[in-house]
Amino acid sequence: MKNVIIIGAAGRDFHNFNTYFRDNTDYNVIAFTAAQIPDIEGRKYPVELAGDLYPDGIPIFAEKDLPRLIKERHIDICAFSYSDVTYDKVMHMSAIVQAAGASFMLLGPNDSMIKSTKPLVSVCAVRTGCGKSQTSRRVIEILMELGLKVVAIRHPMPYGDIVKQKVQRFEKIEDLTFHNCTIEEMEEYEPHIARGNVIYAGVDYEAIVRAAENDPNGCDVIVWDGGNNDFSFYKPDLQITVVDPHRTGHELKYYPGEMNLRIADVVIINKIDTAAPEDVTLVRENIEKVNTGAIVIDAASPITVADPDLIKGKRILAVEDGPTLTHGEMKIGAAIVAARKFGASEIVDPRDYLVGKLAETFRIYPNIGHLLPAMGYGEQQIRDLERTIDNTPCDSVVIGTPIDLGRIININKPHTRVMYDLQEIGTPTLTDVLADFKKKMKL
Repeated sequence: MKNVIIIGAAGRDFHNFNTYFRDNTDYNVIAFTAAQIPDIEGRKYPVELAGDLYPDGIPIFAEKDLPRLIKERHIDICAFSYSDVTYDKVMHMSAIVQAAGASFMLLGPNDSMIKSTKPLVSVCAVRTGCGKSQTSRRVIEILMELGLKVVAIRHPMPYGDIVKQKVQRFEKIEDLTFHNCTIEEMEEYEPHIARGNVIYAGVDYEAIVRAAENDPNGCDVIVWDGGNNDFSFYKPDLQITVVDPHRTGHELKYYPGEMNLRIADVVIINKIDTAAPEDVTLVRENIEKVNTGAIVIDAASPITVADPDLIKGKRILAVEDGPTLTHGEMKIGAAIVAARKFGASEIVDPRDYLVGKLAETFRIYPNIGHLLPAMGYGEQQIRDLERTIDNTPCDSVVIGTPIDLGRIININKPHTRVMYDLQEIGTPTLTDVLADFKKKMKL
């Protein structure tokens, strides 16, 4: 048996273990390492999910311990298993692994994609923050308008009790409380619930897809709502990939986003309304370089604001989606766009008023800038977010997160919410594509 460490971030790593390593007697998984997501290391992948070969579960260490672990545990192979990292970062990790004496592995689709018994549409992206969520919502709306019963499955966010999170089903807002969801989880699940479709998530994606296929509300088609720029956990019958002209060139520089671009049946160029024309042109050229057969759809994500009067002429604090600003490396979000559009007098810099884990976030990601990421992976981060907003001197708070943050934390200042949905520009449209998909799959 080969001794293995799975290098991960509490998502793809667990899936790779479940689908490739769990019952594979050629390998002995010694440990996971964790990055990107706080407070994952120090836990165990539990025996209840690890299978018969791992009666004690599998420990999770910090990624910084990798060289030591390779030598002390006589590791043969390290399997890199997380997403939205530069090619430089991937090869840097490879150098660390190989310098310590082990081999470096990347598992591909044939080793990790599960086949559903239902037709499946996959929505992925080339970077975090391209607009997968609003694209997935738009896809689901169209499929429902076509008379189909749709069930969504979301990329994992197992930040709590992993055993309890094996299979999660969300149909009502109350389900978010029942499953003790973090802000990051609510941002992804709540918009689906609000639109009237069921969404699944969890840890064991074989068990999840089988539950979704037999959902009590019925299921004609499944939509994979991807996370980061990871590739689908399921074999798609239609692959949709979203690209972002605000980060031109990233579609060819980040792992595994370029793979999503290369395998796409449909590529959506999002945010055309706010991107520079020359950047949109360059993205088109890059699509053509690697995927000449893809259908290309132009799209925007126009914003609406619940109360524009709380922006015009005001000193505002912009609160944005956390992962988009951190490992997604975006410099602006919906709140900043709204502040500029509706005439804010100033965007207040929150960095002098940070507390607790939010201060740590800015140390790890020093280029965030004059924005406040809505970090909420745990109760302490949520409280630190609340205190930081309260500390920051401003006239109002503009919330650019996908959910109503005011429902989750106490904001003792006037605040308004920015909302955005995908809007196709010209033809072809997603309606055209999905109508053809329905016909092809005989739905």
